[in-house]
Amino acid sequence: MAIILDSLLPPSRPALPTRFSTPFPSSASCLCTRRNQLITAFSIPRRNAMALILSSSCIFSDVGLHDEIAFAEPSSSVEFREYIDTFDGYSLKYPQNWIQVRGAGADIFFRDPFVLDENLSVEMSSPSSSRYKTVEDLGPPEEAGKKVLKQYLTEFMSTRLGVRRESNILSTSSRVADYGKLYYQVEVNIKSYANTNELAVMPQDRVSRLEWDRRYLSVLGVENNRLYELRLQTPESVFVEEENDLRQVMDSFRVNKVFG
Repeated sequence: MAIILDSLLPPSRPALPTRFSTPFPSSASCLCTRRNQLITAFSIPRRNAMALILSSSCIFSDVGLHDEIAFAEPSSSVEFREYIDTFDGYSLKYPQNWIQVRGAGADIFFRDPFVLDENLSVEMSSPSSSRYKTVEDLGPPEEAGKKVLKQYLTEFMSTRLGVRRESNILSTSSRVADYGKLYYQVEVNIKSYANTNELAVMPQDRVSRLEWDRRYLSVLGVENNRLYELRLQTPESVFVEEENDLRQVMDSFRVNKVFG
């Protein structure tokens, strides 16, 4: 059971009977956010422009179980929406203009509609085969970082000729959430190179070129005897612009106890 909502309050654990999404903000939120966006739209290159477009299509509606309020985090250029999965036991906030993609292979998957290589997903270990008690079962953060990178490289393995990957663990750390839960955070960079003419006979004709250069940020947590991983991906070329928003998504990730 998952809920997508906007809230001014910290993540909560509502127990609704079905997956529920209310995309329309309240009229008060619409008027408030429109004023703020009109003031700053021309100073933020991409994200604020998208938020302004969204605000222009606000629909006043009283339909729904409760009011939905769009909110902007302090020092953030975008508004966030909250996603709560009470069935699997996790919650997070994501940029309001990101769209959900179904059938992507993860439990949940959102992506930027303009920068398609910028996205987030959540993966979990099997509830029947995993017996995690704490994220420390992975070892210290440095060991967890090596495992995360190895998993990424395994997923990116290619059978194409002339393809190679360069990878680097940028940082590993741990943090304790405000309610006492321990999380690990891992940040890696992966570059992919491919030959322009992989079938060429002469080496000088096989010129290697950069295909993509991406930053991967993972947050690891344990609850319900399962390992949860929030994955964020963004091109390095836009990371500096998006960093503040991406780190707010990381900080918002929560794993929650599932009852019943």
